[in-house]
Amino acid sequence: MVQRAEMEVAAPTAAERVRDFRSEVVDPEVVAKATRRRFSASYKLKILEEVDRHPGRSGAILRREGLYSSHLSAWRRQREQGALKALGKKRGPNAKSTEQVQLEKLQRQNARLERELFKARAIIDTQKKLAEILGVDLPKITDSDPDNSE
Repeated sequence: MVQRAEMEVAAPTAAERVRDFRSEVVDPEVVAKATRRRFSASYKLKILEEVDRHPGRSGAILRREGLYSSHLSAWRRQREQGALKALGKKRGPNAKSTEQVQLEKLQRQNARLERELFKARAIIDTQKKLAEILGVDLPKITDSDPDNSE
């Protein structure tokens, strides 16, 4: 047999009830930013074809898809202007050919080598001037290969 004292549960105080209530309340502020819906060209064409096949059921189709009649109007206008075919293409710059990529790589390499050559020539000129000031005779370098005259 269970004692009466064990069965009694102490009633929560007012402060405990408020604390419990505050912990259960959800913040009503909406923090997620709404995003604009985007529809692909194939989806637009599919919906337009379905509405054209079943003109009496367009309301049901729009409700099922969560669309508005203004969507259909705009999409029909785009279809008539041929814009939906263009929408199927990927956006952005056209891919470069392998020759164009190789040419740009060689041009960057050539520019880098020209900068290095300019620096090397400046260092050599400085070394020549220093040797002249110190009175050191530098050996003359003769180039036997006329193609390598740089």
